[in-house]
Amino acid sequence: MIDYREIIRLKSADYSNTSVASSTGSSRNKVADIWKKAQEKQIEWPIPDKLTNEDLKAILYPQEATEQSRLLPNYEYVYNELAKPGVTLSLLWAEYCIKCQDTGKIAYQHTQFNEKYHAYASSKKATLRLRHKPGDELEVDWVGDTLPVTDPLTGLKDPAYVFVACLPCSMYGYAEAFPDMKAPHWIEAHIHAYEFFGGVTRILIPDNLKVGVIKNTRTELVLNRSYHEMAEHYDTAIIPARPLKPKDKPNAEGSVKVMETWILAALRNRAFFTYDELNLAIREKLNEYNERPFQKKKGSRKSVFEEEEKEFLMPLPATPYETAVWSTATIQPDYLISVGESKYSVPNEFIGKKVDIRATEKVIEVFYHNNRIASHIRKDHCPEPIYIPEHMPEKHRIYMQYNSEFFLKWASQNGPSTLTVVKSFLYSHKVEQQGYKTCTSLMRLADRYTPQSLEQACERALSFTPAPSLKNISIILKNKLEKAKDEKVQYSKGSQYGITRGSAYYGGER
Repeated sequence: MIDYREIIRLKSADYSNTSVASSTGSSRNKVADIWKKAQEKQIEWPIPDKLTNEDLKAILYPQEATEQSRLLPNYEYVYNELAKPGVTLSLLWAEYCIKCQDTGKIAYQHTQFNEKYHAYASSKKATLRLRHKPGDELEVDWVGDTLPVTDPLTGLKDPAYVFVACLPCSMYGYAEAFPDMKAPHWIEAHIHAYEFFGGVTRILIPDNLKVGVIKNTRTELVLNRSYHEMAEHYDTAIIPARPLKPKDKPNAEGSVKVMETWILAALRNRAFFTYDELNLAIREKLNEYNERPFQKKKGSRKSVFEEEEKEFLMPLPATPYETAVWSTATIQPDYLISVGESKYSVPNEFIGKKVDIRATEKVIEVFYHNNRIASHIRKDHCPEPIYIPEHMPEKHRIYMQYNSEFFLKWASQNGPSTLTVVKSFLYSHKVEQQGYKTCTSLMRLADRYTPQSLEQACERALSFTPAPSLKNISIILKNKLEKAKDEKVQYSKGSQYGITRGSAYYGGER
């Protein structure tokens, strides 16, 4: 489906129709039409998360016609016509669209028309060479070869993977080594590259690595979610090179080969025991590479960057992007999600729902249909689940409010005898939480009878034993003995529960 949100975001940032079309996999005409309709409907970025692409389509194209059969262009005719002076693919596409209108058929979009033609005329390949605008593009890739990092204790060698970035206008480069090519390090490398250049380009051109690009076909472009999020943070547009088309990214490809010589090959006989040590050596060689004079023109990569390109870079955001790892989970009956060794709560009404989890070094966020439903400060290796009271059912929330401070405060308000009994309940166990249930039951007795009656019953029970049980107090209240202070009773020190009832209890004294 067309990514209406991304098209509106990029157009709001003043990207050209061509750039937006390449980034989103749509045609330039479609991009222009969507932007025109968005302006007519006064839809502006930022768009609320709850407004999905389906919603935007319904708003922008309420009367969209049903799908009809398409008219396949006659590409042999197109091929022959292009040999004539002044004839272009755009002209032939416009004529094709008129023919489709006359026959009641649906025309292919301009991009699709061109792609199908190039597939037909594959024997006529040519490389399109462009002059690059300063500060417009950044090409990124991983170097094919690796450098070894040696464990000083075991002597084992692990491969270090080198990330390279190149500004096509000045050919100014950046390089850094990482222990793997996974998404967190891929994104971290971009952050460091932007900091090295001191700004951001309008367009980012990666290869089709799975850490950045999930799917890149003629009709659909799907980016890794964290990668797309990073691009939004830096307000840049990701336009991947076409699969198996190195000429779409010639400068990074060329830089890879040159850096392999100037950096990897130059460091091949040196031993490195940490990544900091390796990256320090890489930075030294990188500076030599950037400051090396050109052979056929004046200056160096660094001088051209500083004099002609640096001022055209967009400014860095106030804070760097915080790398996030996305995952999915189905909410279990305990309304908890797991990140690492810790568990975090979500609103209990989402039990059974499938959610997206965004985890950074500082924050855990949970999303349902692109709407954030929970946010926690990250706490690694937390032995107890991390709950937000609002996420709990009412009964659970009330129970979670209970602690020794809560019960002691309530007891002190009810009376000194009640406080003594509650302390006995809490402190007679190995773990005070074992007494919470008994304290809760004692509170219910105050509701069932009266707080005053409970206080008197506790006082009466304490006159029998220093550690009365809940059952003792309940019997006193049930038989209305809390006020019978003149009753003669016997106290048995050998009894754990402490009450030996007098004859009045059995009706013996009348």
